[in-house]
Amino acid sequence: MAVPSWLERLRAASKTALMQDGKRKIHYLFEDGKEMAEEYDMKTGQLVSRKWREKNTLGGSGKWQVEVGDPNSPLLEALESELIKESSSNPIFMRKDTLSSFQWRIRNLPYPKEVYSVSVEKDQRCCVIRTTNKKYYKKFSIPDLDRYQLPLDAAALSFTHANNTLIITYQKPKEILAAEDQLQKELRKIKAANNGDGDCKTQ
Repeated sequence: MAVPSWLERLRAASKTALMQDGKRKIHYLFEDGKEMAEEYDMKTGQLVSRKWREKNTLGGSGKWQVEVGDPNSPLLEALESELIKESSSNPIFMRKDTLSSFQWRIRNLPYPKEVYSVSVEKDQRCCVIRTTNKKYYKKFSIPDLDRYQLPLDAAALSFTHANNTLIITYQKPKEILAAEDQLQKELRKIKAANNGDGDCKTQ
């Protein structure tokens, strides 16, 4: 039996929508019990955040894991009050996409651009950040490519460095752009609940 495509899984999931603070918030509940929460900017259609949660071994809800967006957002800190916090001077790795690309930002990296190299490891299906001064090393995958079973393309990868932040960009393949366009059309059809904060515009 063929594995259902990611788009089919999204279509089959139970979805609820909420309009709040200029964002369209979508909650997905999949057949296997996993949950995904996404937020889109209502003006641009831009994905602002994506979080995942699955049941723990006792059947209760686990912690939210951030895939896209700021892992230290006040909302998430309210959801998951942590007792131990990382030092604010440590490198902070987060994903912040644009409409046409996947993008990662690593804050608190003060070294000049020539120190960094970013490469694709096709066998391991990941990208690797290295520094010539051996001060930073990071491997990260692109879950979207895995979900759509698409290969990694080194030509789609680029990076820049400014204000102590390394910015890595991976151009979205046309298959993902087409799938995202389709999904947006479907999400607009979901009748959204409103939280009554005065932001209620009839669609």
